[in-house]
Amino acid sequence: MITRFGDAFLNETERHSAWGAAQLETLTSFLPEGPWTADLETCAYRQGGLELRVSVLGTFDLEEGTWMWGWANPGLRGTEVVALAAAVERYGRKQGIPEFTEETLDLSGFADPWHAAETLAFAGMGVAGAPGYIGAPAGPTTRIYFLPDDPQVPRAALDPVTLPRTLVTGAGLLGHSPRSVVTGYFDHHGVPVDEAGDLVTAVLPGGSAVRIGFDAVGRISEVSLTAGP
Repeated sequence: MITRFGDAFLNETERHSAWGAAQLETLTSFLPEGPWTADLETCAYRQGGLELRVSVLGTFDLEEGTWMWGWANPGLRGTEVVALAAAVERYGRKQGIPEFTEETLDLSGFADPWHAAETLAFAGMGVAGAPGYIGAPAGPTTRIYFLPDDPQVPRAALDPVTLPRTLVTGAGLLGHSPRSVVTGYFDHHGVPVDEAGDLVTAVLPGGSAVRIGFDAVGRISEVSLTAGP
């Protein structure tokens, strides 16, 4: 049983926080209302008349408070439907992040085990570069988490108008490393950054310049934009 996530996992999760929060909003708006079904052999997920290709990321037992990665599921191990989960496991081994490499994680020691499971799903989504995750009830005490693996799902664009809110919202999710949130967001969008002291600067597509400042304890203190030519 673990009672907190390790620093390596939290640092990795922070890299995806701002991008991931915006992407989940986009996925939620895209998915139609309605019951869901899935055919794991064909990697097909259906909801409200929409069919998507998906990968099984993991499952969470609400009663036991345990998370099992899709790549570790005895009935799915080695199959196509857990390909993205397997990529997360390989990344975890390369980067030394045990939360991605343990087959099962006992989250019952967390104050909110369900929230801990959602954090694992969020982090897995980010590592896989998937456009969101879908958590759905798979039984009385079980939730299954899917990663969309389908070009139909829209990608959240980098919007200069909403950028300050996006970065501040992402930094507030874990509060572990706001700088990682900022640099990770631009990395997801393929925008190079310059770091100097307590400033991160970047030139956005279209030519606008953005400047993000941090205070003495590392919190975002400034997000300013200068219009490009």
